[in-house]
Amino acid sequence: MANKVRIAAAQPPVTTHPAANATAVRDVMIQAARSGARLVHFPEGAISGYPSGEEAKEALRGWDIDWAAITMELERIARLASDLRLWVVVGSSHRLGAPHLPHNSLYVISDRGQLVDRYDKRRCSNNELSGWYSPGFDPVLFEIDGFRFGAALCIEVNFPELFMEYTALGADCILLSSFSDDPIFDVLARSHAATQTCWVSVSVPAQCSSAMPSGVVGPHGYWLGRCSTDGEPGLICVDLDPTQPGLEFALNKAGPWRQSARAGVIYQERRVQDDRSADRTHF
Repeated sequence: MANKVRIAAAQPPVTTHPAANATAVRDVMIQAARSGARLVHFPEGAISGYPSGEEAKEALRGWDIDWAAITMELERIARLASDLRLWVVVGSSHRLGAPHLPHNSLYVISDRGQLVDRYDKRRCSNNELSGWYSPGFDPVLFEIDGFRFGAALCIEVNFPELFMEYTALGADCILLSSFSDDPIFDVLARSHAATQTCWVSVSVPAQCSSAMPSGVVGPHGYWLGRCSTDGEPGLICVDLDPTQPGLEFALNKAGPWRQSARAGVIYQERRVQDDRSADRTHF
């Protein structure tokens, strides 16, 4: 792992209008670059919108939306990423060929303005599967300045095996983009950071911030920085710095011990052969 890298978690407003969404994204990108961030992380559906709430469900019913506009806005974002030398991870629906439903995706755009990968939501909800999205099946891992990043979307926070998979793959930080007002996501995001001993960056729309604002959780399970909970747009920049004194125990003691414990060797080599151990029916 390199010394440190600065990332930014965004909390923009997200509507069902790609042009308005993309304008907000580009404004935040400029703020993040001015703050020295190497990566800026955006919410689920940050460009296309997401069918959350009756108004959005109606607006996006049947996905009769302007895919050409979404593509154009994403291309403009990629060009700005190159100009700013900034990595961007941004949520949007990804169009598939007819008759297939789109993916719910996170685009990974490099600081050269190249689309280097795309994460497609794997654990889609029943509502999503019933008429909104086609599921994805693969994890995504990419590297910036020696730090490795994974990606997850919204309800996937309920699946610890996805976060365990990423740490097994060597992820230092998992980017969780969401469009939810469920406050338990806050607890779960912190839990995954602590149990997997990794950073978790959270990005949500401004209108969802009262339940869990955007921010970054450290490998010890505590927020290192977060936006406001008042429904206002925001941006928080945090250094992923493994030398921070508060992270020493999590990264250098708890994390390595958990890896050993999961492998089981430290227990198998101390296994005893004893009648009183084998007999579990006597005091």
